[in-house]
Amino acid sequence: MTPLPKALFARRFRPMAALLLILVPGSALADGTMAARTLTKTDKERIARYEATQKSAIAEARAKGDKADVATLDALLAGKPQPILGVDIRGDYRCRTIKLGGSLPLTVYGWFNCKIDEDDLGYRLTKTSGSQRLTGRFIDDSANRLLYYGVSFIAGEKPGRYGAKADDDQVGYFLKTGPKSYRLDLPLPKFESKFDIIELQKR
Repeated sequence: MTPLPKALFARRFRPMAALLLILVPGSALADGTMAARTLTKTDKERIARYEATQKSAIAEARAKGDKADVATLDALLAGKPQPILGVDIRGDYRCRTIKLGGSLPLTVYGWFNCKIDEDDLGYRLTKTSGSQRLTGRFIDDSANRLLYYGVSFIAGEKPGRYGAKADDDQVGYFLKTGPKSYRLDLPLPKFESKFDIIELQKR
């Protein structure tokens, strides 16, 4: 039998962690899973509060946000999660951050550049323009979402290692919402807001 190319082998067998998670309903952080071994204690707590935080932040944004920004938020949220396991998410994207709740009830930022590439550890997301950057990786969570963990950093600086500095750590869920549309939900960011959404559109 002809051996599989390394990249194809990685793409075909990386979802094994997802199979383990699916076998433990409602427990993305069940003992022994990759997520449980990877996430910090703080981020396990943040992701456990994902649904409640999202609901509260969206309500606050809709109640106090500018009408045009609320319309932008509602259009983004209208995209329902679609199957993502097995989808090739590599490529160049335009991306923007939407901050909900907290000191900024609703703020929609302009578009910047992001990319998703792949190495021996799997897919990697990086924001490549703007003063505030991020980079992180994914763990299969369910058929319709990936678990994201990463770090924020300032342009011109070298990104830190996940888990090394709590203020820089990020955790959330990555969702496919259309043929070329994706969303990264980040509950309880360290600064400014209760909930961040990064909208991504594949070029």
